[in-house]
Order: sequence, then structure tokens, then C-alpha cells
Amino acid sequence: MKPSCSRRALLLSALLTSTQAFTLSTHHLPITTTASSSSSSSARPMSSPTAEATESQLKQQYMLDGRKIRGPITPLGNFVLVKTKDTLDATEGGILLPDQSKERPTEGEVVAAGPGKLHPHTGVRITCPVTPGQSVLFGKFDGIDMNYNEEAVTMIRDDDIMLYYKGVRMTMENVIPCRDYVLVELTKTKTETKSGIVVAESVMKDYLPCEGTVVKVGEGRMTSKGEFSESPVKVGDSVKFKDYSGNEVRIEGVDHMLVRMVDILCAV
Repeated sequence: MKPSCSRRALLLSALLTSTQAFTLSTHHLPITTTASSSSSSSARPMSSPTAEATESQLKQQYMLDGRKIRGPITPLGNFVLVKTKDTLDATEGGILLPDQSKERPTEGEVVAAGPGKLHPHTGVRITCPVTPGQSVLFGKFDGIDMNYNEEAVTMIRDDDIMLYYKGVRMTMENVIPCRDYVLVELTKTKTETKSGIVVAESVMKDYLPCEGTVVKVGEGRMTSKGEFSESPVKVGDSVKFKDYSGNEVRIEGVDHMLVRMVDILCAV
């Protein structure tokens, strides 16, 4: 019995020794929990600018006529959302002044534009002629006025646009007549009759001449096939048009008239 007891004692002693050694080894192991957690936190993907922009857009509140809406306005068909702006004139010294002396067409900046309307017979898409950021000129009583994000805006059709341009204000270089509009520089009104009688300018101030010289021509009228028809007049032509058919506009201090091609009577 003694040998077996001694063997058991040796086995027990060896087991205790290995247990103590394992405990000591594990006690001196470096703690990597914090490092791994920090490394995992540092390895987390940072939010991208696109994600942040999307989140900010979701947080932004859009208002229309005093009530919240789901998001930014999306014009449909040939509708165009325009932010109206004050019409400005420049003095000779370059100072910009509000033009309150005349009722002129309304100017505005395009905020959003629809894809264009479908022709009712052919189904061809007639694309919108303007894009966001461009400035447009449209009739004083055209469109529907709204309040969008605390700003005065107007929803118009692309058919209401007479002229568009890029820049702060209209110049002869940047203005483009829209589609079938023609820009005519008006002939100066004569203040003296053939018999030599001088007519006071105050009498003639409300008279709008119906003839002038073509200075710019639009692309033409859009056909049912989505193509532009050719303009009947060209730059430099002297033309006569129907009474009360045009819209007066002053560009760089010179009076012009925007007339549709169908309202031009003849070239003279």
C-alpha cells in the first residue's frame, strides 16, 4: 500500500505545481481588453459627407403656405418654380435702383423645373427650356403665387417664359428669347408731325410703337414632333407687329419689345 500512496502523493504534488504555474502565467498575461475595445472603436467607419448631407436634409423642414410638407417641391410637367426678385435699373454711375415707375414683366430665378409636357397627340416630350439657377422674364399676372420656406415664389408654365438669361441682370449679351419670341428694338417715337408741329413728349409717353429692328430671335416654336420650327425673321430685319401684342422690356437703357413670331405682320 505504501508505494501506491507515494505515487498518489507524487501525482497530487505534480498537479498542484502545474496548477500554480498556470495561475501565475495567466496572472502575468497583458490585459488586452481595453486595447481591443479601443482598436475596435477606432476601426468603426466614420460617417461620410453624403450621409451627413442626407441626414441634414431629412432634419430640414419644408414649408408651403404656412404648413409643413414632406420635402422640397417637385414641379411636374411643364411647370417651373420661380423665386421672384425686384426689377433693377442701373444709373450711369452703376448704382442699382428699383424700377418702380413702370409696370414691367416680372423677373425671377428658377428654383426647380419640371421635365416638360407630353404633346397630347403624339406623346412626344417637349422639354423645359430653362434649368435651376437661370433668371427668367414672365408676364406680370402669370402663374400662381405661393410662400415657400418663408420666401415669395411663383409657379408658372414654361409657355409663360418670354426670355431667360444667366447673370445678375439682363444685358444684350446674355439674354435669350424663349422659343418663338423675338426681341425687337423699338423705333424711336417721332415728336414732330410732317407739318412741323411738335408733339409734347408727355402726350406720347403711353404710346408704344409697333415696329422696330429685330436684335435677337428664339429657337422657334416647338412642333408636335419635338422639333423647332424656323423663325420667319432674322436679326437685322425691320418688322411691324400687331398692336398690343408685345411685352415691353428695357435692356441697358434701351426700350425693346418681346413679340411672338405669329404676331409679326411683315418685314419692311
